[in-house]
Amino acid sequence: MEPFVQTELKNNIAEITFGTPKSNSLPGEILEKLARNILDEGAKKEVKAILIKSAGEKAFCAGASFDELLEISELETSKKFFGGFAKVLNAMRNCGKIVVVRVQGKTTGGGVGIACGADYCFATRDASLALTELNLGIGPFVIGPYVERKIGKSQFAAMAIDADFRSAAWAEAHSIYHSVSENITEMNEKLSQFLNALAGRSDEALALIKKVSWEGTDHFNDLMPARIHMSASLILEDSAKQNIAKIKERLRAK
Repeated sequence: MEPFVQTELKNNIAEITFGTPKSNSLPGEILEKLARNILDEGAKKEVKAILIKSAGEKAFCAGASFDELLEISELETSKKFFGGFAKVLNAMRNCGKIVVVRVQGKTTGGGVGIACGADYCFATRDASLALTELNLGIGPFVIGPYVERKIGKSQFAAMAIDADFRSAAWAEAHSIYHSVSENITEMNEKLSQFLNALAGRSDEALALIKKVSWEGTDHFNDLMPARIHMSASLILEDSAKQNIAKIKERLRAK
């Protein structure tokens, strides 16, 4: 499978699907396309809401692309890459439309950020999540404000420090997931009903709900340059490169 981002309008819902061959991990090019598609669809009057989903039935998103992280050797290139995650989350926050995310399996790192950037999130029972950045030698700095908004600073810090997986039930109890289904079929049925209902809602009411639910987050823009620099500089360390290479080798051996 070649990396892709595609958009389809169905019943006034813009469905944005991304996919990459390695557990839907995100290279810079895909991050740029995702952000652009979200903003483009948000600008269309006929679009009532945006659905973000990933390809396949396994991992929703494995976060940053390890292949691309290993290739990065300059700070400016690194800042551009991590800035891609900031662009996606900022687009979700500022597109003016309700953003629904569909999580069909495990998600880590930046994928957790996308789930937390949603206005409403559907997941399956096996959709556990983890902030695994510390395993690489960095931290979840760029996605941090979005995760903190959902679960609070203390829980965010705990996730960042232990890098352990939390269950879908935990994510639902902490307001990351809003609907958890036993399997993909059940989730798709619930999601279809939900989106059909949204398609008939008032444009103005949906826009105002979006606006008020993100009140108090304008400072996210001010935080991003420093947060991007944190990750961008740490990933250049030799220890981080070694950590990534070791994890890739373990994954290959499975």
